[in-house]
Amino acid sequence: MPTEVVMPEIGETVVSGTVVKWLKEVGDSVSIDDPLVEVQTDKANVEIPSPASGILKRRLAEEGDEVKVGGLLAIIAAPDEEIEEEKKPAKTVEKKEVKEKETAPPKKGKKAEKEEREEEEDEKERKAKEEGKAKEEGKAKEEGKTKEEKESAESLAERRRTKSSPLVRRMAQEHGIDLAEVEGSGIDGRVTKDDLLDYIAVKQKKGRPATPKETARAEKPSKKPGERPLEELEEIVPLEGMRKAIAEHMVRSKRTSPHVTTIAEADMSAVVALRGKYKDAFQQKHGMSLTFLPFIITAAIRALKEFPYVNSSLEDDKIILKRYYNIGVSVQTERGLMTPVIRNADRLDIEELAKTLDSLARRAREGRLALHEIQGGTFSVTNPGSYGAILSTPIINQPQAAILGVEKIEKRAVVVDDAIAIRPMMYLCLSYDHRIVDGATSIQFLQRVRAQLEKGDFKIDVCL
Repeated sequence: MPTEVVMPEIGETVVSGTVVKWLKEVGDSVSIDDPLVEVQTDKANVEIPSPASGILKRRLAEEGDEVKVGGLLAIIAAPDEEIEEEKKPAKTVEKKEVKEKETAPPKKGKKAEKEEREEEEDEKERKAKEEGKAKEEGKAKEEGKTKEEKESAESLAERRRTKSSPLVRRMAQEHGIDLAEVEGSGIDGRVTKDDLLDYIAVKQKKGRPATPKETARAEKPSKKPGERPLEELEEIVPLEGMRKAIAEHMVRSKRTSPHVTTIAEADMSAVVALRGKYKDAFQQKHGMSLTFLPFIITAAIRALKEFPYVNSSLEDDKIILKRYYNIGVSVQTERGLMTPVIRNADRLDIEELAKTLDSLARRAREGRLALHEIQGGTFSVTNPGSYGAILSTPIINQPQAAILGVEKIEKRAVVVDDAIAIRPMMYLCLSYDHRIVDGATSIQFLQRVRAQLEKGDFKIDVCL
């Protein structure tokens, strides 16, 4: 039996995907889980695996096509298996049906034909009357504008000539320009100095008098000698691909959830000391850096277990509390921001979290994430602090209830036991959906994360 390849649900908020590249040609032999087609969504570029073994019989979407979740992409079948008439996307079928309905001539009887002839004769007579009337009106218009139109045009031209500033009138006289020809942007259509300079610039560039439309499009002349025109200093970059998808997702998130951000400050002395103790051994053992993120994620998971509404989502009129912890972590790539997911992160220790984070981040930048690695997140962590940010208000990754922004760790003077001390401090910024999480819960959650970080009770199984 033929197997249909459909656009999978790549993320909770993903409703469609764009076919970027087919990895198999029609007639190619494929095995189950072989990469079949590369698809782009607002989450990532992912490779869709083959759901069955056989021959790729048909491709029902071309590169560049946007296909809804559940829409047909291809058909796979056994080598000798017959395939029914080629299936088309629903929208193509609908267009074909509509076209057939529009072009199919209706069957007519003699009575209907007679009535139709009478209607045609009436229509011809009506059109003849309308054409005669239109000719009379056109003749009246050709004779000239109405009195009001003439007065209005004369008034505008007069204002351009007489109501502009003496400087503008003098400049116009020097260049032999009638101000009535220049489109003014001032009050009541008066010509300003910039309007006149624009007009002169276009006239000199074209070698002929400038029209009002050309004046409106004219670039501003350089204000200083040698200054380059703006068009040489600007670059137009189309908003497309992943950048467009991310933009749409961000706007959709802000429209969907009433965002509120609560901020707390944590003393990272204990974590800094613990990391400093183990980072060299970790680097030597695993060939990668031990960052602060595994500690922060562990602290966040401990707090999520106490405040389950922060680890939830809203579906219709129901709040879904999730007792599993799939943590999305933002990763900057050349194509834009991606959020791979650490599944069941609560089951991983610091060492395992660090290795998983490194692997996900590397493959995200290479565009080699699997479907399950960008799906099913319950809570997200973003790290603008790695770029030097000290405060942020991150946007929630729908349909999650919250996202935690971790900022730059920097030494600041703080009061400790009534004395001023220098400590490595970090801001924690929690953006949350106020429909699900209230202010008190957000503050309590952040206080618990802070307490975990300041206590520094994290186990690292690295042999020193």
